[in-house]
Amino acid sequence: MNLKNILSTLALGAIAVCLSGCEGEKDLVVIDGNLPIKASALYMVGDATPNGWNIDQPTPFAATEEDPLVFEWEGSLNTGEMKLCLSPGSWDAPFIRPLENGAEIGRQPIDKTAFQMHAGDPDEKWRVAEAGTYKLTFDLRNWNMSTQYVGGLPEKPKEPIEAENLYIVGSATPCGWNIDAPYQLNKTDDYTFVYEGPLKADDGGEMKACTKTGDWGAEFIRPESDGVEINKGGVATPTFVMTAGPDNKWRVTESANYRLTFNLKEHTLTAEFVSDIQEEEKPEGMPQTDVLYMIGDATPGGWSLDDAQAFTQDPENNRVFSWTGELVTGTFKACIIKDFSAPFLRPSGSEVTVSAEGVSASDFIYTANPDDQWKVTEAGTYTIVFDLDNYTIKVTKQ
Repeated sequence: MNLKNILSTLALGAIAVCLSGCEGEKDLVVIDGNLPIKASALYMVGDATPNGWNIDQPTPFAATEEDPLVFEWEGSLNTGEMKLCLSPGSWDAPFIRPLENGAEIGRQPIDKTAFQMHAGDPDEKWRVAEAGTYKLTFDLRNWNMSTQYVGGLPEKPKEPIEAENLYIVGSATPCGWNIDAPYQLNKTDDYTFVYEGPLKADDGGEMKACTKTGDWGAEFIRPESDGVEINKGGVATPTFVMTAGPDNKWRVTESANYRLTFNLKEHTLTAEFVSDIQEEEKPEGMPQTDVLYMIGDATPGGWSLDDAQAFTQDPENNRVFSWTGELVTGTFKACIIKDFSAPFLRPSGSEVTVSAEGVSASDFIYTANPDDQWKVTEAGTYTIVFDLDNYTIKVTKQ
């Protein structure tokens, strides 16, 4: 064999070795399925879980001894929603979620069903269909989860609830959904709080109670199931719980004056009918008008009457006026005459708020004083509708 043939043979052999080596290397980097989720902790959050939607203190799982990437939890779940995260404190982080939103957790066991993990929308969550005691297992190595229904909810010892104050909040109450200024009850002894006054069935007639203001994420005093009725015959079920979730509320079905007594030692509520609510006479002096204006530091024109925001008259009902635009935090009132000494449309109280929840009291008055104004607590684009015949205001945040 001459030198040329020898060199050709060696070259072909080298190419074959290289191809073989590259093919072997390719086999090493091909991965079938997801990589394990490397995590040292796992938490769940949601109104079905013990700590509710508190992302700063979500409910923790425990890693198993057999595999540190398999996490287990056993305890009580309420009806409601839940998802899982790897660390507390951020809604922007990736969450472990079902493949389909509303995947049900209930009596029927789930065995190694696949899950997904991502941040942002769509915000898929599991739905606990029946309250009870469950064992949950999440395998972060193999991206699957299992559930087992252990039994009903255990009987909780009724520890007395220590509280300096108690408030009611909701569409049935005098202060509406204003968590910054809910209606404070009268404390008659260490564990008894009493409210006497009107409860309204309007706008759903909902209410719950809290021991502090300004925090929707706190625990609330609620009925054990949603929609427990309060009417002239009393409250349908007297017992209550104090929990962050699920968001159960009492529902007032008959507007009247009531006496509510909360017993924080026995965890009971009594409701006594006192009297019917007397129809309030509409304020006199609301004249016919084709114009309506709004001023205030919450509005684009500020307190200038020259820059007052004009409402649009409804072509089918000339007593209804609407406006849509940007409001900032601040206050506003409305008028039909551009004169600071003339009567204004004003809220029915000094602390009526406007926010994403709407307006905390839907009625208004027409008077020159006192100088009450609606208080905007959340900036945004709003639609405001005044009904001059029924003396009502409706606010919707876009």
